[in-house]
Amino acid sequence: MGFLKVEDLKVHFPIKGGIFGRTVDHVKAVDGVSFSLEKGKTYGLVGESGSGKSTTGRAIIGLNHITGGNVFFEDKEITGVRKAKSDIRKDIQMIFQDPYSSLNPKKRVLDIVAEPLRNFENLSRKEERVRVQELLELVGLSPESILKYPHEFSGGQRQRIGVARAVALKPKLIIADEPVSALDVSVQAQVLNFMNEIQKELDLTYMFISHDLGVIKHMCDQIGIMYKGRFVEEGTATEIFENPQHIYTKRLVAAIPDIDPRKREEMKKFRAEVNTEYEQAYNDYFNEEGLAYSLKPISETHLVALPEKG
Repeated sequence: MGFLKVEDLKVHFPIKGGIFGRTVDHVKAVDGVSFSLEKGKTYGLVGESGSGKSTTGRAIIGLNHITGGNVFFEDKEITGVRKAKSDIRKDIQMIFQDPYSSLNPKKRVLDIVAEPLRNFENLSRKEERVRVQELLELVGLSPESILKYPHEFSGGQRQRIGVARAVALKPKLIIADEPVSALDVSVQAQVLNFMNEIQKELDLTYMFISHDLGVIKHMCDQIGIMYKGRFVEEGTATEIFENPQHIYTKRLVAAIPDIDPRKREEMKKFRAEVNTEYEQAYNDYFNEEGLAYSLKPISETHLVALPEKG
């Protein structure tokens, strides 16, 4: 079945109304998403704010209630797992967006990184301290920083602390939700390169969530593009970046900043063509409700949400 498999995942949030607070409608944050992730690879979920990508990641790990669909991990169904001490919460860890707000400012690094160890492993205080120091060295921080507080570190260093906490239990899968979006551009590349190194060293599998296709291009093997809770396109990194088919994907690719000056004129022309197509042919890509159609394969690995040809 695969390492991680998500089938027809739905996460709907109720909208309350009236004096009795009854449910009058639902926000379909995730509305029928399916994908699979191979062990040792990195799967990227991309979309603008509100597309449902973060909700998808949180639903997989059990932080959001699943309305429908199924999630399988190593051939075992884990749909809706919530127990803090279950095996799945040990094997799947999450790295959050803001490296400052995700770390308790009142706790020292020792207690922050040791928290998952205290929940799952019976270590003595001495063993715990040694383990935390080893984890800090692994992520490129001084073992002596064990008694410092989060505010004493830079943004990039704080995210390294978050990674140290996430890998403390030797997980198999890490869901990284916008892990560098709160960092300066100059620091982002350092953290991404470091995460690639950690992945190889610890044999990790990543699910990488981001609104930034430039970041996704740097990290991911397979990519799913989300819009209003649904996939509009899925494919390998090469297919998505070199042969985007859906107008929404094209707009995201066109928005990537120019790095190679030799391709600036080419990209300028591509952007103009995409903007024209978006204005003139929007209704060809979305239904009457402005939602994506079902995915259809155009190759073995490349799927696009296009209507049936009639």
